[in-house]
Amino acid sequence: MNFFEAKKHILNRLKNDLPVYLSYHGYHHTLDVYEMTIEIAKEEGIKAGEDFTLLKTAALFHDSGFLNVYKGHETEGCTIARESLPNFDYSEHQIEIVCGMIRATQIPQNPQNLLEQILADADLDYLGRDDFYPISNSLFRELQSIDAIQDENTWNKLQVSFISAHKYFTQTNINRRTAEKEKRLQELRKLIK
Repeated sequence: MNFFEAKKHILNRLKNDLPVYLSYHGYHHTLDVYEMTIEIAKEEGIKAGEDFTLLKTAALFHDSGFLNVYKGHETEGCTIARESLPNFDYSEHQIEIVCGMIRATQIPQNPQNLLEQILADADLDYLGRDDFYPISNSLFRELQSIDAIQDENTWNKLQVSFISAHKYFTQTNINRRTAEKEKRLQELRKLIK
């Protein structure tokens, strides 16, 4: 696997070709998920080797489907991974593992193994972080730009519903993010009119 060339390739595409209205699902989100994936993986005992490389690859490709579509971007991301990764010496088996992780980020999340759990948690890590509100606001703006949400009160109700149903899968994120996420939930409940 030529991970560094694959990384350079997909980051270049994301940086240059993602639609400008993606205020949440932009290049910056991929970099955030990539960093959180590495952090969680290390805490979960995956620090090197093939699994670590495949995790990092999946983090970089997980939202690449937004290059072509909004709805169904996970499936499209797998298509992009299947087209791109053979050029960087990834085997069919390795690409399927990457696609499994990409699919695990689809809402509602349903990861089937530790690698998929790590990426699913990294993708929604912000729900239990201090930077929740600026990130959440960027998603609100993005959804408004595609006419998926009308007003702030509707958005806050949606967030309460989403966060109430969400759970972290890795012991790492259960321990480090759940309490903060619950605080956000209580704060949002108070904002609903």
